[in-house]
Amino acid sequence: MNWRSVQFDWNKARAFLVTAEEGSLTAAAKALGMAQPTLGRQVAALEEELGVALFERVGRGLALTPGGLELVEHVRGMGEAASRMSLAASGKAEALEGSISITASEIYSASLLPPIVAKLRRLHPGVEVEIVPSNAAVDLRRREADIAIRHFPPKQPDLIGKKIRDDIGRFYATPAYLVELGHPQTLAELGAAYFIDFGSGTIREMIAGFAKRGLHLTRANFPVSAGNHFVHWELTKEGVGIGIMPEKLGDAEPLVERVLPDATPFEFPIWLATHRELKTSRRVRMVFDFLAEELAQR
Repeated sequence: MNWRSVQFDWNKARAFLVTAEEGSLTAAAKALGMAQPTLGRQVAALEEELGVALFERVGRGLALTPGGLELVEHVRGMGEAASRMSLAASGKAEALEGSISITASEIYSASLLPPIVAKLRRLHPGVEVEIVPSNAAVDLRRREADIAIRHFPPKQPDLIGKKIRDDIGRFYATPAYLVELGHPQTLAELGAAYFIDFGSGTIREMIAGFAKRGLHLTRANFPVSAGNHFVHWELTKEGVGIGIMPEKLGDAEPLVERVLPDATPFEFPIWLATHRELKTSRRVRMVFDFLAEELAQR
């Protein structure tokens, strides 16, 4: 936009708009709490600047000319925007409305987001929420979602992020499978155990991560894989092998128990990310901040 080309006085435009809506200079001056001559000068000055006659006299009142009719809707939009700005600045902005899409892993989409979305909808019933469950990183730059909950910070310069907290994950297995393993007490004793892979070529990554913790495994330790987190968890509950789950969910499941309960748990960060341009949207900004506050407490 060429800002230098915009030569506009809002006071004159407001005088024009209120006069058009009130139908006379007298009524408009009263509505604005100003002297009628002052208001008349502002309207006349606007007509001179624009080179357009805005009103014509009809009896004791004023009627818009064809040129005034063409301009009044634009000025009315400016008035509505000014009103919204004033409300926002005073903390009295209108109810939050519109659509928002949030992406998270399958587990977080099913466990963390439902109560948060329920609270959001109670507070702002005009907001329409789409949850995009995905274990892959949905592309925020292509607007595949507005806000993402991830375990890593945004790497692209046009994305912005905020770390919320660290979550904790642990190994889980059925009591029967732990009996089969001989109730292992150390990481080394898990060398013969079966683990359930998360699919999508994550075996190498998991083997490397476990090795850093002192647990040395091979591909033979991962005979079953499941790209879906819920399938991974169901396989764990059936005793197929050892699975990994956030501590709150794993501890709440009666069919499994912690493997090496005293071992150091896995820690993984929870990040919120959004596109830099979307952060300037009042709706996205408020939902982003709402998610950040709620996720920090859960």
